[in-house]
Amino acid sequence: MTTPGLQLTAPERVALQARLRARALRVEDVRRARVILMLADGQSYVTIQAAVGCDARYVSRWRKRFAEGGLAGLYSRHRGRPVQRRTPRLEARILALTQQKPPSGATHWSTRTLAARLGVSHMMVARVWKRARLQPHRLEHYMGSNDPEFEAKAADIIGLYVEPPQHAAVFCVDEKTTIQALDRKDPVLPLSPGRAERHGFEYLRHGTLSLYAALNTRTGTVFGDTVARHTSEAFVAFLAALVAQQPRRREVHIIADNLSAHKTERVREFLRRHPRVHLHYTPTYSSWLNQVELWFAKIEREVIARGVFTSVPDLARKLMRYIRHANRHPKPIKWTYTDTSNRIRTASTSTVTVH
Repeated sequence: MTTPGLQLTAPERVALQARLRARALRVEDVRRARVILMLADGQSYVTIQAAVGCDARYVSRWRKRFAEGGLAGLYSRHRGRPVQRRTPRLEARILALTQQKPPSGATHWSTRTLAARLGVSHMMVARVWKRARLQPHRLEHYMGSNDPEFEAKAADIIGLYVEPPQHAAVFCVDEKTTIQALDRKDPVLPLSPGRAERHGFEYLRHGTLSLYAALNTRTGTVFGDTVARHTSEAFVAFLAALVAQQPRRREVHIIADNLSAHKTERVREFLRRHPRVHLHYTPTYSSWLNQVELWFAKIEREVIARGVFTSVPDLARKLMRYIRHANRHPKPIKWTYTDTSNRIRTASTSTVTVH
């Protein structure tokens, strides 16, 4: 399509050419200036479309707007979305819908899906959620105890942490069972700038073992031992080795969970033969009260999760080496308890600091 050229004044041509050379203008503004200059030079629509990358309607639209308004006509006339105001009513709708399930079958809303449902911006939804401290994307787990003696047992254990008996030793004892000795089929690629340490997906299983650990709540030292299987006999043998390290007349308080291996006749017989040893059981489903669980989480992160073990003896050797090294500079777990109602209610009132 050949059309007569546009008539440009000298100032208009200078201004349009300046737009072509500008580095700070929007690309669209430069594009429109180029179309007008090519029209003024008598270029055809086909040539302009090929050079600029547009269609004939685009050329016609901006030719018409320039003819009507000059340089001012080259600016967009899109009025944009009206300003959204966060009214209390709209905020209440956002909060109400957030706590309902989406009709799509999803388990929770995202800022964009909820914004599309209400016809608002996703940033408004995000601001409302932040103000109300709602985080639909997060999920936490909990375990409720059905132990009728929960308060008495929890008070007993927390008392051993906060005000332990004088001249007595308090140990948190448990076992980490079936630790796998996993070896990697492929070489481990080490950490490097901009790249995390990488492990091959495939691995070799060399067997399992269990780790017994006794955390001294006063000193932070750990007494540990590895066994092939966690049985009541192994538990009693571990307790005997632990008690043998203490002075003969020292009272020993041991905190343990409700595993069946901890409550057998062998264990009761051991306690009868050692009257200075006192076993304190955590309430059911309340292993969080046992401080050694925090230590197990630490050794899991620092040794087991990313470790490479060529055999079960290699796994045992590395676990015991970690324990010996940690015992050189032990730090006890600081356990504080804030009881605002003079009653033990939930774990949320406890604060644990691990060093």
